[in-house]
Amino acid sequence: MLNPIEGEIFTVDKPLKWTSFEVVKKVRARLRKHLGVKSLRVGHAGTLDPLATGVLIICTGRATKRIEELQAGVKEYVAGIELGATTPSFDLETEVDATYPWEHVTRELIERVLRERFTGTIEQVPPSFSACKIDGKPAYKLARKGQEVEIRSKTLVIDSIEVIDCELPRFTVRVTCSKGTYIRALARDIGEALGSGAHLFSLRRTRVGDVAVEQCLSVPALLEKLDTEQYVLPEVAEQERIDRERVENRARAARQKALARARQSQLK
Repeated sequence: MLNPIEGEIFTVDKPLKWTSFEVVKKVRARLRKHLGVKSLRVGHAGTLDPLATGVLIICTGRATKRIEELQAGVKEYVAGIELGATTPSFDLETEVDATYPWEHVTRELIERVLRERFTGTIEQVPPSFSACKIDGKPAYKLARKGQEVEIRSKTLVIDSIEVIDCELPRFTVRVTCSKGTYIRALARDIGEALGSGAHLFSLRRTRVGDVAVEQCLSVPALLEKLDTEQYVLPEVAEQERIDRERVENRARAARQKALARARQSQLK
């Protein structure tokens, strides 16, 4: 039985053009319907851009306390990069704003630049079109209004980056990296390092921590699963919580008494 109030974790293969919040909203609405409650905590462990697909971890109830822990897991992406042009968002969300020569670039040059400049600890300035907060507001909201956005660089770790396909001016890389890495910004920086410009034409998150995309359900499949499951009702979940806390409190009190007795014995 599912117990969304106590906490469940679902892994979803986020579809193209959906925001991460839209997935959360769908899951929350379906769970509220089955539980008969007006509110339920539901969140995700790491935003995916609308034009990205792949692993999105959804937490409910008290499992939302684990979001930070889950976000900290190593992430793997497969990213399609196109040389010769840039966009303000560093992907296809916005139109091309400048073009550059790319004919001098070879696969060998790409692999050398990735190895020498984009492996290990790096500095990265997140995109203006991102969820980074500027005076309490997401940067993308300011950027979409045409306002200038200044974001400080961040220190990140790229565990590995390899070319898995190359048909220039496009090539595809597999990236394993730390939390907070913006693959769009990585595409921008790689383009500059290659003496050209670049943007993402595709992005798929294939792993977060121990969760691989092959383990994830599509949104329709998850919603169907939620419709066929049985649930621990809210009043039962609350009683189970109270009973569990009572047992934990008794155990804590017993440990404290044992420590007090041990200290007294040492003083004699």
